Amino acid sequence: MGHGRGGPILGWQLMGLIVMRRPKSVSALEDIGRVRLSENFFMRDMLYSEIANLYGIPNIPDDPDLAIAAGTRLCEDLLEPMWEKLGRISIRSAFRSCAVNEAGVGKHNCARNEANYAAHIWDRRDADGHMGATACIVVHSFLPYYERTGNWQALAWWVHDHVPWNAGLTFFPKLAAFNISWHEKAERSIYSYAAPKGWLTKPGMGNYNSSHIGDHEAWLAEAGAEA
Repeated sequence: MGHGRGGPILGWQLMGLIVMRRPKSVSALEDIGRVRLSENFFMRDMLYSEIANLYGIPNIPDDPDLAIAAGTRLCEDLLEPMWEKLGRISIRSAFRSCAVNEAGVGKHNCARNEANYAAHIWDRRDADGHMGATACIVVHSFLPYYERTGNWQALAWWVHDHVPWNAGLTFFPKLAAFNISWHEKAERSIYSYAAPKGWLTKPGMGNYNSSHIGDHEAWLAEAGAEA
C-alpha cells in the first residue's frame, strides 16, 4: 500500500474492497494516511484530534475500509465542490475513533457514540445500517466577511443551496466553523450554536426550498466568489 507505482492510493479504488485492517504498526498507519480521498484531501488530514492528543488515545479506525469509503464520499461529493467555488477549506475535526469520541462525551461537546455512528465516527454504520461521515470545516474566503459582520447565515444558505446533497450543517461561533455531513440517506438542515442559536431551516420550514440569493450575494460580491 502507500505510494506505489501509480502514486497515492485513491479512496474510490478502495470502496467496497476489503483491503485494510486496523493498523498495528507505524508503517500500516502511514499507509492509511496516504490514502487520497479526493483531489485536495488525504486520510491523514482527517485523523488529527485535540482530544486524542491530550488524552493519549489513538485516533485510528477499526474498519479502515468503511472509514475511507465514507470519507471519500464526504470529500468528493461535498468538500471538493465547495473548494472549487470558494477556495481553501481547513479541517477542524473529522474522523473520531469510538474511544476518542467517548472521551469527549460530557466534557468536550461530543455526542454519545451511538449518535455519532455514520457521523464523526466514520467506521461504524448507524442503527439503520447506513454509511456516513462528518467533518468540521472552515472556509477561508468567508472569514473576513464573518469577522466583520457575524453573518454566518450567508455561508449556511450558500452551502444549503449549492451543495444540496449534504446531510445537515451545524454552525459554531468561532471562525464560522461548521459540521457538514455526508450520509447515504441525506436530509438537509441548518442548525447553529452561533447567535441566533437554533434551527435556521429544516424540512417543513417555509424557508427550506425558497430562494436565498439575497442572503449571500453581499458576501460573494465582497469575496469575488461565484453565486
